[in-house]
Amino acid sequence: MIGFVLKRILNIIPVFLGITIISFAVIHLAPGSPTDIMTQLNPKASLEAQARMEELFGLDKPLHVQYIEWVRRIVLLDFGTSYTDGRPVIKKIQERLPITILINLLAIITILALAIPIGVKSAVKRGSFFDRSTTLFVFLGFAVPSFWLALLCMSFFGVRLGWFPVSGITSLDFENFSSLGKFFDVAHHLILPVLVASIGGLAGISRYIRQSMLGVLQQDYIRTARAKGLPEKVVIRKHALRNALLPVVTLLGLSIPGLISGSVIFESIFNIPGMGRLMVESVFTRDYNTIMAGLVISAALTLMGNLVADITYFYIDPRIRIK
Repeated sequence: MIGFVLKRILNIIPVFLGITIISFAVIHLAPGSPTDIMTQLNPKASLEAQARMEELFGLDKPLHVQYIEWVRRIVLLDFGTSYTDGRPVIKKIQERLPITILINLLAIITILALAIPIGVKSAVKRGSFFDRSTTLFVFLGFAVPSFWLALLCMSFFGVRLGWFPVSGITSLDFENFSSLGKFFDVAHHLILPVLVASIGGLAGISRYIRQSMLGVLQQDYIRTARAKGLPEKVVIRKHALRNALLPVVTLLGLSIPGLISGSVIFESIFNIPGMGRLMVESVFTRDYNTIMAGLVISAALTLMGNLVADITYFYIDPRIRIK
């Protein structure tokens, strides 16, 4: 087990470095500079002042020199200071990252809690009304854009019915609530964002589980288990489901980047102060340090998610342990 994990970690390192190189180059080769926001909107700022600011921020150095210095800093979790407000980038991330991680974890839990039983039941009762209705739901889940679904949920559940808040993660009088009241207030605000973040993954994974279960149920060992007189619930849960989850574990690891990138959409729509919204604000202000920090952390979370998927695969599939 330790050797398996170490091998996967060693494979992650060059991938992570490649991501940083490409991201750094693309960001810095894009038109414009962080100093443009500070100087172009100021009629008194001269070209000499802009050059001095670029020298102050180290933007006048060759690109490879900037990259090496930047890598040296991020090893120590020093992402520099924000060009917009002068605050340390790591402080801004510490304020925003927990919210994004919480929403994505809740979305993953929701997806698994609903997709597995839906997919299994659809496969066991193939061709039934439940199977056909969930198939329709899957097509809708794939077809509906997440931003349109978010606006629709805000309009119907938030504005028309008034069931859920449509902005932020806390109420205006949040500080006056008790500890339990604060918990329920945050949970109340997160229902719609988590719902929107879960729809696409729920539709896809439930369909993959259905197809995987249909293939497993045709295997000889399933027929043997039924011929031995085992209860159908034991056959489904103990023999079929475990093998049907093998491709789903890999798929779930690959869906983590989509959840993280989707944070940009629903955090902006629901006005949630998370990493996605911070990235959008940083792009508009050309805050290189914050943009690069967000890209690095998103890449790290994605690679860690894939590592967790590999470890889970190791436990589920005995064939990997033999290699």
